[in-house]
Amino acid sequence: MAGAAPTTAFGQAVIGPPGSGKTTYCLGMSEFLRALGRRVAVVNLDPANEGLPYECAVDVGELVGLGDVMDALQLGPNGGLLYCMEYLEANLDWLRAKLDPLRGHYFLFDCPGQVELCTHHGALRSIFSQMAQWDLRLTAVHLVDSHYCTDPAKFISVLCTSLATMLHVELPHVNLLSKMDLIEHYGKLAFNLDYYTEVLDLSYLLDHLASDPFFHHYRQLNEKLVQLIEDYSLVSFIPLNIQDKESIQRVLQAVDKANGYCFGVQEQRSLEAVMSAAVGADFHFSSTLGLQEKYLAPSEQSVEQEAMQL
Repeated sequence: MAGAAPTTAFGQAVIGPPGSGKTTYCLGMSEFLRALGRRVAVVNLDPANEGLPYECAVDVGELVGLGDVMDALQLGPNGGLLYCMEYLEANLDWLRAKLDPLRGHYFLFDCPGQVELCTHHGALRSIFSQMAQWDLRLTAVHLVDSHYCTDPAKFISVLCTSLATMLHVELPHVNLLSKMDLIEHYGKLAFNLDYYTEVLDLSYLLDHLASDPFFHHYRQLNEKLVQLIEDYSLVSFIPLNIQDKESIQRVLQAVDKANGYCFGVQEQRSLEAVMSAAVGADFHFSSTLGLQEKYLAPSEQSVEQEAMQL
């Protein structure tokens, strides 16, 4: 876009462990956004992703392929993926050339699932930081499989991973408990769902772990981990069922507030709506359309209604 005035773009960096549903999320979210009238560009940043179910605007596989890296450098899949991200970091001019013609689109970045990239390796964070220099405002959408809620030890581990990711990635952040439509198949939860989404008093989890002879010997370690999580008091989750339009709507509202999209001219928000979002009030972000009609322009009301009927 040489010679053109810079245009602020918005989007989501979809991250999370393997199998958490990132690609499925990108497919469902892109379809929902298009129904709302937004122009969407899905960018695949995972060189291990094959057989993409969504329409891919940019594919990192055109720049570097995981299989080629593994064969040429005799690396395993983890080392190969780290090399691919470092190679992309060193060739960001290629990525910018691909993204510049898509200005005006809402971006969804389907990121690799290797946890190290989001907890301590610097390549992905550097890529996101450079995108910010291009006036691309991203929210990190971190997906975690909801089945971890059924195991207190795994849930504490997930909380630690989510906290480390939030601190390392350095983006506005939304944590999601994915696959909520399957949670009943994982077993009965020890507490109500709100306990896990709001990350309430974790001492109850410690009591749960103490009843297990294996974890009884690690109570002090678990207490320190829980104390660390509660001291930062940053982690909370939004439950997500990608098959449910109201669930997607709640996630989108949280993301739009995090990256500032709801404050722009794209949504034609009234001053009252902007101020209520700034103080965290959610009364007008109801999934019902009656309240939303107060804040949407007439042309936007029709596409909103069409999306909610899908």
